This record gives sequence, structure tokens and C-alpha cells, in this order.
Amino acid sequence: MNAEMTLQLEKRRWWILAVIGLINLCAGSIYAWSVLAAASAAKLSSVLGTAVTPGDLAIAFGVANAVGPIPMILGGAINDRFGPRTVIVAGGFLMGLGLICCGLAESVGTLIAAYGGLFGLGLGLTYGACITTAVRYFPDRRGMAGGIVTAAYGMSSVLVPPIAQALIGSVGITATFIILGTVCGAAIMAGGFVCRQCPPDFVPHGMVKKAKAEAKGLTWREMLRSPVFYPMIALLLSGAFAGMMIISQAASIARHEIGMTAAAAAVSVSVIALFNMAGRLVAGILSDHLGRITVLAGALCLSLAGLFTLMTAGMGDFAQYYLGCVLVGLSFGAFMAIYPGFTAERFGTAHSSVNYGIMFCGFAAAGFGGPALMRWMQHTGFVFSDCCMVGAAFCLLGLVFAAVCRRMVK
Repeated sequence: MNAEMTLQLEKRRWWILAVIGLINLCAGSIYAWSVLAAASAAKLSSVLGTAVTPGDLAIAFGVANAVGPIPMILGGAINDRFGPRTVIVAGGFLMGLGLICCGLAESVGTLIAAYGGLFGLGLGLTYGACITTAVRYFPDRRGMAGGIVTAAYGMSSVLVPPIAQALIGSVGITATFIILGTVCGAAIMAGGFVCRQCPPDFVPHGMVKKAKAEAKGLTWREMLRSPVFYPMIALLLSGAFAGMMIISQAASIARHEIGMTAAAAAVSVSVIALFNMAGRLVAGILSDHLGRITVLAGALCLSLAGLFTLMTAGMGDFAQYYLGCVLVGLSFGAFMAIYPGFTAERFGTAHSSVNYGIMFCGFAAAGFGGPALMRWMQHTGFVFSDCCMVGAAFCLLGLVFAAVCRRMVK
């Protein structure tokens, strides 16, 4: 690639990053589920003539998250070969269609299929293609690129729920699903048409490629044969596990362990969301300067401090509980921001979409295992401090895996 083309790409990549950020902002509409579930349960109770609770619909949210790695890997193969446009457009279409079908659903099964199936598959396609495309355009600032686009995704947890709540109060749950599906789906598809594949030989001025793996680009089979892959995915699982335990039950913990009102408990959820978003942006930028493993290890220490703060908070210790939420949110956000660039850095960008989809299985396992273990412990007589100790054990394991990764990548 000549100097003129390189200069043009260096300018264009910032516009592409902005578009990807807006796409991820729309893709983050999954965070409105808690609001949508309550209204959907009320609607289905009326239609079916039997009581349906938000808990009965929780499986839809779980399925939408659990299927994520599948479209990320399959769509990643298309993205690696043909570019992100087709993948993002298809993802936006499925997400929009899924939300619209949710609005028209008149049974629990239909709602689960629409949200967990259509919407979840579309989300996986969109999220995976956006993350890896952003990282490819910024080989010199991978942490920053990953931080910005994942922070935009996290910002939805602050913006979308109140919008959805206002729409439900104004036009009802059916129209709300249709409006969200139409707007978010159309916006994602429009953004997808703008996104282009980054040329594989793009190297910004002043950057020198060092890693042989990066220059070559390992396939997913070669990545699985690489010894460093296993401590890396174990580190991701360990780092996300405690965060998923706390985030999934933050409001319930606030009410039953700290004695907060429902309104104050809702604030704790917003606190985690805000600092989760901040952690993604700050940690991503820091990792470009201090190194990925160093910042990830620091995030694990923050999580340990947050768990200790939560564990020692008693009834009425509102400020201490909020502080614990801040620390856990920052730590969780760091892992989400750093791992796309960390994966590309270790295994190259030629097949990074598929490779990151496979690596993301570690997060998916934490997303399922963390909340499930938390619920099991609560229902079998364990107290909250026991749950925090389990989360801390995963953080300590993460520090061990971080040390192993550091030794192996030297």
C-alpha cells in the first residue's frame, strides 16, 4: 500500500469507528430487556388468561446471550473473507425482525424464539463484525478502538431502558417492540452499508509490525494448537465470572442485603452500567500504553477490592455498596474492551473475526455460569458473603492465568 492510500485510510478509519460506535449503540438495545420483560409478561398474562411473570421470560434473555458465539464464529468467517457489510446488514435485519416478532408474539414460546433466536443471532452477527472491524482499522490503537465501540454498546444500558419505558407508557408494549425493531434494525443496516473491509496490508505511519503471528494471521485451528490460547480464554472466563455474578443480581442484593428501596436499588444497576462503560473506554486506552496483561491484572485486583467492599457492606451501608458496584463495573468493562485487541495481537488479524468468536466462548461461559451459580448458592442456603468469596476465588485464578500468559507471550 502506497503512502497516499495509507493517509486516506488513516482519515477514513475515524469515520468508520464513529459509524461502528453508533451501530453498537443500537445493538445494545438488548439492555432494555428488564423493562420489556415486565410489560411483555403483563401482556401475555392478559392474552393467555394465566399468570406470566418476568422470571418466566428470563430464558429469552439467556438464550439471546448464549447463542452469541455461534453467529460470531459463522459470521466471522464471512467477515474475514468478504468484509463486514453483509454480516452487519444481515445482523441488523435479524435484530429488527426479532423485536418486531416479539411485539406480535402471543405465547411465551414465540417470544423466546423471536428474542432468543432471531434477535440473539442478529446481535451476535452485528457485535462480532463491528468489534473486529474496528480493531483491524486501528492496529496501532487496538485497545482504544475496542474500548470505544464496546463503551458505545455499554452506553445503551443507560440510554435505551428509559426510552423503552417511556414508549411503553405512551404506546404500549406491542408498538414499543415494533418501533425499537424498526429504528434499531434500520440504523444498523444503514451503518452496515458504510462499513468496508480494512486492507490486510494497512499499516499506519509510525507503526512497525513485530509479531510473526500477526504478520501471518493464525487460523482458528492454529490458534487452538497455540499453547497461549488456553490460559487466555481461562483468563477471560475468570475475569468476567465475578462481574456476571454481581451484575445479574445487583438490584436484588441491594434490596435484601443492604436494605435499599426499589428506587435506590435501581440506582445501583445504573452505577454498574455507567462504570462498566467507563471501564471499557479507560482500560482500552491504558492497555495501548501499559500492555494488555498488565491492565487485565489490574482489573482483577479492582474486582477483588470491589467484592471485599460488597462482602463487608451491611444493612444501610449504601455508599459502601455503591463503591463496590463501581469497582466491579470498572473491572468487568476492562475485559470487554481489551480482549478483541488482545486476541488480534496474539493471533493476527487475517482470521480475527472467527478467532475472537471462539475466544468469546469464555465470556459466554461466564455469562451463563456466573448468574447460574449465584442463583444456586442463594437457593441452597449460602449467604451473600459466600458468593463473594467464590467470585474472589475466580479473580485469584485469573491472576494466575494472567501470570501464565505474561510468561508465555514474552
